[in-house]
Amino acid sequence: MNNSVGNTARLIGAGLRALLVLTVICGVIYPLAVTGIAQALFNDKANGSEIKDKSGNVVGSSLIGQTYNLPKQAASDSTAGDDPEEAAKPDLKWFQPRPSNGLGANSVNTQYSLILSGATNRSADNGAVDGKCTKDAEEGTLCAQVVAAKEGVIADNSTVGYKVKPEDVPADAVTSSGSGLDPNISPEYAKLQVHRVAEQNKLDVKQVEKLVADHTTGRTLGFMGEPRVNVLELNTALKALTKS
Repeated sequence: MNNSVGNTARLIGAGLRALLVLTVICGVIYPLAVTGIAQALFNDKANGSEIKDKSGNVVGSSLIGQTYNLPKQAASDSTAGDDPEEAAKPDLKWFQPRPSNGLGANSVNTQYSLILSGATNRSADNGAVDGKCTKDAEEGTLCAQVVAAKEGVIADNSTVGYKVKPEDVPADAVTSSGSGLDPNISPEYAKLQVHRVAEQNKLDVKQVEKLVADHTTGRTLGFMGEPRVNVLELNTALKALTKS
């Protein structure tokens, strides 16, 4: 009996010692080591890939997209707050990101119109008429959204001396990404917006074209992905340019 109790006590003691040692190693030493290495070697990425303005203030993350909309008007029956049913209108002095057609309304993060990250899961021909997206597409379908978005892009980006042609509108200007949070747009979409941004901010077109060129990133390692422009970085540089 005494041997049995002693063996049990030793086993319990060994188990507790193993628990203590593993807790210290896995719960303290390992996280501190990983955090230290990340902060030392990948400080920017470890802290959320923050983007800062000219004053050093954090304005967002290079990994998460933001919208640039005008403030909503107050609801007709209220002097405070805004109408949740009112459609947001883009602030045309800024470069606009991809559409953010997501999975729900967002009442917490007002910088983006998503509460969940994800796609609509609609097929490419959702709402198509005879295999094409036309104005006859049923309201609420993907084709109807694409047609409306294309009309908006053409209207918003056409200026007195520059008219946008329907065939010039790239796909990322009228469709949201798979996550709905894409921070980047194609160089083609950025260039499409140059004349409108220059006009709205009273800048020379060549100044804005250079801004886009300076913030265009090529394919990763020269062959992976597509060339892209980070909208938040571009708008942060634009803000600095308009204040200089």
